[in-house]
Amino acid sequence: MKIVKQNFIVGLISLILFVSLSSSVLGQKSEASKNSKRLLNLKLNSSLMGREMPYRVLTPIGYDTDTNKTKSYPVIYLLHGLTGKNTDWSNNTELVEHSSKYGFIIVMPEGNNGWYTDSQEVQNHKYESYIVKELIPEIENKFRAKKDRQSRIIAGLSMGGFGALKFGVKYPEKFILAGSFSGALGAAQIPLFVVKNNKVIHDSLKSAFGGMDSENRKANDLYKLVEGKSSEQTKDLPFIYMDCGNQDFLIGDNRKFAELLFKKKIPHEVRFLPGVHNWKFWDKQIVEFLELSSKFTK
Repeated sequence: MKIVKQNFIVGLISLILFVSLSSSVLGQKSEASKNSKRLLNLKLNSSLMGREMPYRVLTPIGYDTDTNKTKSYPVIYLLHGLTGKNTDWSNNTELVEHSSKYGFIIVMPEGNNGWYTDSQEVQNHKYESYIVKELIPEIENKFRAKKDRQSRIIAGLSMGGFGALKFGVKYPEKFILAGSFSGALGAAQIPLFVVKNNKVIHDSLKSAFGGMDSENRKANDLYKLVEGKSSEQTKDLPFIYMDCGNQDFLIGDNRKFAELLFKKKIPHEVRFLPGVHNWKFWDKQIVEFLELSSKFTK
């Protein structure tokens, strides 16, 4: 079993502080965006989760003024990070303003601390199946969303970066592009004993993946999922986008995954830039990702 380096674990624990502190600061900055009429707070009565699941939708400019209601739009699913919630992206960045020149429906699901994975231990924590089997159909029935692979994108930050790339690798028929911002890409490899003193991280990893020898660990190990793809299978994968700050504690994991993409000849774009694990960095990078997304959708 590979031993995770101590500095990685210390950094992972500090993630909670980064997220909570940066949320409060940039949330005040984005008050006008939070109150935009384009933002909709909705709930899905999920049979898989056994409860109502909140989600937020940001509609494109012109969505409600299209008198004939005939135009349909591509969709970006945007995932939050550990200790976050579905309102984070629109509360803590200028997403509303950034997206105004693009014709995307942007969906922000609730992932709690579930690592966008069907839990090994909790029956109704089916965060992967919920998004694939319930939320995507809900969006495509409730909104004028295009329903083909060419019009479906998924991305996320930190825990959400892990989730987004995992969705892209496991469901290549559903997404044309998958993006990770400062992704916690090695989550399924983290031994529980090294995070035993941090309840949030320990409990979230144990619930999502189980013990180190569990089948759920193997089934959701992003590195193993990519390693196991044949050259023919890699041709079907979505384009992979990754970025990470050079001062981010997750930079090592991101470099390692970028090397794997290069080795497997999987089409991708990687950006390692000045920055750390915070909303200031992600606010800048979502601008770049929206522009990239516009080149992939029809």
